[in-house]
Amino acid sequence: MSFAQPPREQLPGALPPPAPDTGARIEALGLSKRFGAFTALDRVSLVVQAGSVHALLGENGAGKSTLVKCLVGFHLADDGQITVDGREQAIRSAEDADRLGIGMVYQHFTAVPSMTVAENMIVARRPLPLRVDWRREHERLEAFMREAPFKLPLDVPAGQLAAGQRQKLEILRQLFLGRRFLILDEPTSVLTPGESDEVLGRLRDLARSGVLTILVITHKLREVMTHADRVTVLRRGKWVGDREIGDTNPMDLATLMVGEALGGSGTAQPRREPGPPRLEVHELSADNDAGRAAVRAVSLTVRQGEIVGIAGVSGNGQREFVEALVGQRQATGGRVTVDGTPFRPTRKAIRELGVYCLPEEPLRNACLGDLPVVHNLALRVFDEPPYARGWLLRRHLLRGHAQQLVDLFKVRLPGLDSPMRALSGGNVQRAVLAREFEKPARVLIAANPTFGLDLAAVATVHQRLREARERGVAVVVVSEDLDELMELADRIAVMSEGRIVYDSPRASADVREIGRHMAGGH
Repeated sequence: MSFAQPPREQLPGALPPPAPDTGARIEALGLSKRFGAFTALDRVSLVVQAGSVHALLGENGAGKSTLVKCLVGFHLADDGQITVDGREQAIRSAEDADRLGIGMVYQHFTAVPSMTVAENMIVARRPLPLRVDWRREHERLEAFMREAPFKLPLDVPAGQLAAGQRQKLEILRQLFLGRRFLILDEPTSVLTPGESDEVLGRLRDLARSGVLTILVITHKLREVMTHADRVTVLRRGKWVGDREIGDTNPMDLATLMVGEALGGSGTAQPRREPGPPRLEVHELSADNDAGRAAVRAVSLTVRQGEIVGIAGVSGNGQREFVEALVGQRQATGGRVTVDGTPFRPTRKAIRELGVYCLPEEPLRNACLGDLPVVHNLALRVFDEPPYARGWLLRRHLLRGHAQQLVDLFKVRLPGLDSPMRALSGGNVQRAVLAREFEKPARVLIAANPTFGLDLAAVATVHQRLREARERGVAVVVVSEDLDELMELADRIAVMSEGRIVYDSPRASADVREIGRHMAGGH
């Protein structure tokens, strides 16, 4: 595959991007980076061959982001060196990286929503000329788009594009700038399975044609095995291994990331058939923060001893659906019953009917950030015996209770009296999980329950959800990770534009059909 490159001559009022000729070979040799007393990178080495797709794996805090930020000039390494095509380079700024043809597509969108696709692509250049000849620039963009791996309408505002198109825009901007080495940070987090394979497949084709080299950070091992040529694994700031894709497998990579073999998924264990309906949602509706309909007459039944997974591209009403179910958002219509009893999400009803939630963004939705950890862990029990005697709180029992939960879920924290917001995102998630799993439940609603957790903690959470199912709990798991739902759920439902548009037993679910519905093809 080749690109129709912009003319190389300098035109008045325009600054053409450099034309990539071949993908760059980059080597990091013994890179170290310290932030005060904390060592984020400890003598890490990495070789990415020209024209390859190289995956970078590691748990949160492994050093992946620090490493790539050194490559793009955001951080200056304390020790070590970086070579590009065999020559040592000092990358001290984004401008240095630009000059070398190194670019990065970040996990979150950076395009300006009110600007058109064309405007976003043109203003991404550094430095931008004082006068832009828009007619000439459009001609160049049209020529580029004819050969580009993805097609987008140039005159549509970025904010009006679907999530998958916006991710493609982020990639196209970098290609238009003539990158020879492209870093992708979780590039498929907002994509459907079909879109993920399309994007990674076409970028892989570009790499194999020799015009581009790709370094991709991802947690999706299936994508690594399908699209990468080689993989490097970091753990706690150190290099722990390189593998050719043909010489490894997902379990081998997971073990490298964690440092020990993970337990089995448990999906093969025999289990009883689900019982009668336990959670019944009848035409539930709710508005988003802007007052527009986000949940549109959703009906869903979850039986005793069943896990129902709700898939969907972010922004299709999943967050509002969970919030309306648990009382964090006012429902505009519909009703919810638990074992036939109407459920209104008051503290009394939650306790009596056993409805508990693991919300998305737990620091914002499930905690009081300025309160100590010990108090946050007591939010479900502080007014119950033996922790309360009338109006008197038995603080020593609450501390013992909190310490048990911290030890059980391996929450890392400075101390029980530390404010909740002082914990890392992953440890906030662990603390909330510990608190919510403690109570006997009839219904458990989990929104992206493993976001920010390491592989060992993910395995623990999945096992706890399965154990809840075996106790007869009706479990709803909302996740943007379809691989997680396919492993965990008994049934898969898809939300699109605020509606349930697909519902199938997991055993007979078709991933391509799920992806089509996630993309709005219903």
